[in-house]
Amino acid sequence: FGRERERPVDLTLEYHELCCEDLDRPVDASAIGHEGTMALSDIVERLERTYCGSIGAEFMHVTDTAARAWLLERFEREGGCFGLNRSDKANLLEQLTRAEMFERFLGKRYPGEKRFSLEGSESLIPLLDRLLEHASDLGVEEIVLGMAHRGRLNVLNNILGKTYQQMFTEFEETWLEDFDDSGGDVKYHRGYSSTRRFANGRMLHLAMASNPSHLECVGAVVLGRCRAKQRLRADFERNRVIPVIIHGDAAVAGQGIVAEILNYSQLEGYTTGGTVHIVVNNQIGFTTLPEDARTSRYCTDVAKMIDAPVLHVNGEDPEAVVAAAEFAMEFRQEFRRDMFIDLQCYRRYGHNEQDEMSFTQPILAGLIKGKKSILASYTQQLLDENVINKADIAAIKMRMDEALEQAQKEVKANPHDPTIDPGSSRWVGLSHKFTFDPGETAVPMETLREVCAGLGRVPDGFEVNRKLKPLLKARAGLPETGEISYADAETLAYGTLLLEGYALRLSGQDCRRGTFSHRHAVLRDAGTAEPHIPLNNIRELGILGTDTPPGSVGEDGRPRQAKFCVYDSPLSEASVLGFDYGYSLADPNMMVIWEAQFGDFVNGAQAIIDQFVATAEIKWDRWSGLVMLLPHGYEGAGPEHSSCRIERFLKLCGNDNMQVVYPSTAAQTF
Repeated sequence: FGRERERPVDLTLEYHELCCEDLDRPVDASAIGHEGTMALSDIVERLERTYCGSIGAEFMHVTDTAARAWLLERFEREGGCFGLNRSDKANLLEQLTRAEMFERFLGKRYPGEKRFSLEGSESLIPLLDRLLEHASDLGVEEIVLGMAHRGRLNVLNNILGKTYQQMFTEFEETWLEDFDDSGGDVKYHRGYSSTRRFANGRMLHLAMASNPSHLECVGAVVLGRCRAKQRLRADFERNRVIPVIIHGDAAVAGQGIVAEILNYSQLEGYTTGGTVHIVVNNQIGFTTLPEDARTSRYCTDVAKMIDAPVLHVNGEDPEAVVAAAEFAMEFRQEFRRDMFIDLQCYRRYGHNEQDEMSFTQPILAGLIKGKKSILASYTQQLLDENVINKADIAAIKMRMDEALEQAQKEVKANPHDPTIDPGSSRWVGLSHKFTFDPGETAVPMETLREVCAGLGRVPDGFEVNRKLKPLLKARAGLPETGEISYADAETLAYGTLLLEGYALRLSGQDCRRGTFSHRHAVLRDAGTAEPHIPLNNIRELGILGTDTPPGSVGEDGRPRQAKFCVYDSPLSEASVLGFDYGYSLADPNMMVIWEAQFGDFVNGAQAIIDQFVATAEIKWDRWSGLVMLLPHGYEGAGPEHSSCRIERFLKLCGNDNMQVVYPSTAAQTF
């Protein structure tokens, strides 16, 4: 928009006690990777080109010395030159053309429909395309995507390959017999998945998570789903399945759940080996300007809390945008840490296409109205460079026009189902129909004896806390005494499931010990603090994705048990429940449990419960076997420690969407 920030004082010659005559002096150039000397003016020119061009870098806050050195070397290596060849530039132009023509076609044929256009931010499409292709170059096999409404339809079509026919069917409001309308939710909330083949011959699976209008909640779901997929692929290095989250500038600064999920970056129970974050920064919220939306200079300043580097890139320079995408993916794969791309762009219309921006931002609206599109500017650049000619451009547009017209014509005559099969091979054998018929939960006494023996056993030399010795003795003797507490029943249920080959994940605040000092799932050596997990030592442990999976015969001739994964969570509710819910989406054969420290605190995650746990099956055909443990009771601790508000869950029940279980005996708990 022609606005320039005031040049910092410390970038002037005078600040460093230099003058214009000094620019001709030869100086040591090793700091910019050049052997020998260079004229100071040449060094300044190179640094200006590197740091003051279309990409601005923030990484001096990164405290890891090796990471910071890598960032400096990698960023300065090209000296601000992006080096795309003719083929790359032509491909970039075609992506921008597809993005713009898709939006314009929707605006022309469906003028009354909300679509949350990408116009003004079309560079997101080549950014994502290059990010994914470079990810496949670096060995990535699957990417889990999360994003809000802005540009989502364009991404579904041009990145995930949802066809024009599928997209237009949703706009035509077509009814088909047995048509699954996903509970009537809007088209820009629905997820999708596909597999793409890139020029390098590699296949990359893409999964876009369904999300509600509650901004940024989906980020937690994406991370949990990604973590589960890493386990299923035995991706122990966390470099074959990665998450990509697309934010808005107002939401990334305004929604606290963003800080919560960033905190997971390097946590044992929640890390995914780094997320690539992309902010579609159109410099406005719904109607709210940045000066009203945040205190920080940049919307991405929250990234600094985890030492994540940030690239601010001009969305009107598509070549810089794809260079930033490559850079971010390389950093993520090299250091297994988060990185942000702040895509500086604009929004051509209001929050939606029926909204009038000039009511609240008259000057900005006027500036945008007079701007050429990103496609028009880049087309002119390539014409000037003789990369393409006008006949090439006309041919591209004609081909896309014909494809759009033909697709709409097909849909009017024969609608296409816009949804995908909600299940996958991992759900084979599981029915989504609810029944009141009781399940068989009894186990042989010998199995219980085996579990109890494991619960009371510790490694040689392990020094048990003296106060816990009676507990271990009591657990080992449960088959004889028959005195089973709620906590004992829970632990026995876990142990028997593990022996049957079902892995478990339990996460929540202080859940390793248990808020009420009742679980003690992890014991600590009194002298060394080394951990011991009895539930992982009943039998020889089997690891999914290896030569010795659960159920395979161990050295003692018995089937190997599955793994019990138990983690003390950060002191958060919403993001942790979202993470564990996302985990449950990917793996129906693992029991995934989130425990509130007290049931009363569950309302800290109310948006996740309302928008995902209770409603995702009817809205989006997303199935989940998540268990929420909500301990509560009248113990004289006041109204904040007395109720999980069970009546709220009963109100949320409908269409067999969930079960509210209130066990009154240890046997029922089992």
